[in-house]
Amino acid sequence: MSLNDRRVVITGMGCVTPCGNSPKELWDSLMAGKHGFTLEPWFPEENPEEKNVVARVKNFDASALFDKKELRRSDVITQYAVYCADMALKDAKTDFKDLDPFRVGCIIGSGIGGICTTEDEMLSYRQKGSGRVSVFTITKMIGNMAAGTVAIKYGFKGSNFCVTTACASGTQSIGEAFRAIKHGYLDAAITGGTEHSDIGFCYAAFNNMKAITRSTDVDRASIPFDAERSGFVLGDGCGLLVLEEYEHAKARGAEIYAEIRGYGSTCDAYHETSPDPDGLGGAKAMELAVKEAGIAFSQVNYINAHGTSTHMNDLTETKAIKLAFGEHAKNLAVNSTKSMTGHLLGAAGGVEAIVTALSVKYGKIHRTLGYKVPDSECDLDYVTEGARELKITAALSNSLGFGGHNGCICLTPAE
Repeated sequence: MSLNDRRVVITGMGCVTPCGNSPKELWDSLMAGKHGFTLEPWFPEENPEEKNVVARVKNFDASALFDKKELRRSDVITQYAVYCADMALKDAKTDFKDLDPFRVGCIIGSGIGGICTTEDEMLSYRQKGSGRVSVFTITKMIGNMAAGTVAIKYGFKGSNFCVTTACASGTQSIGEAFRAIKHGYLDAAITGGTEHSDIGFCYAAFNNMKAITRSTDVDRASIPFDAERSGFVLGDGCGLLVLEEYEHAKARGAEIYAEIRGYGSTCDAYHETSPDPDGLGGAKAMELAVKEAGIAFSQVNYINAHGTSTHMNDLTETKAIKLAFGEHAKNLAVNSTKSMTGHLLGAAGGVEAIVTALSVKYGKIHRTLGYKVPDSECDLDYVTEGARELKITAALSNSLGFGGHNGCICLTPAE
């Protein structure tokens, strides 16, 4: 770290997930080993008897933050983002009115954007004609509108954009916000990821490419690193964090969850959907995050893995961890939040960063739920016995996306 670099800390959190609609609900569910999966028909109009494992957000209500007109004009990804931003700012106990508004940014990723709006309006166009396409179609469907609407709601005029790197979107958004604060372009930011893909069209697309689990057992559907894994459980949600320059947070007496120390961003440059089988890109992202953090690799003792429950991801991520950490890999605790939330796509990195920060703060890590059958090629410590007490010295949160995008952030206790 150079003399001009500034420290960046997490002071607020907000989330919407299949395991609860607040960080506390999510944390309690994970610590208790309770997943958010249900068995429901994805295509009731085609075959109401055929049921699939889904990871749906439950009991979400954004009406307190939007009037009826605003709700009609906003895709669910935007509703999720405003809801989580409001929660995170309340958690941080600030509205940042003491800062120049051009020094507060919103960097919120989405892997797909408003795909539900896209489907609805395409149907209107095909079935009812061009005159029936909503005037709000474009502003509802574009992925950057989540960040834009959060900025409008709270008056944040700093750097504002949407990272779209598939399943790495949330983590890379956090990494970019971290760098903007670290290097002095911003003093604070709302950042993370949001996604709403709860439609049959989206499920069919992933299912037909063999990415979705074949299991219809809710307890054995998302089983990262297990030899019988067959694909991920499709979910949706949002996870946003308040990042803040350390001295500003300290001066106002903010509660600090963890410090972000490093960020690694790479590309496999290998294949549209398959990761590099040697794990080179993922390993390099972890290496870059640790090196930017200015710590020894041996100081890292926990990794919140991407851990999707697909054959290739779990195998190559295991290889990547071994490649990055060498012999120290066997000393690492590695878990997958997706074993209980499912895969939240562009929102996954935001939610998993929250989980990682809470683990750092409370000295506990959740289990990788559902794991039963060992895979000889996935042979790290995947925390399969239950929630574990662990004093975390440094932690990584990994996200690996279609297109070969790899993102990793390094968190430590804020001492």
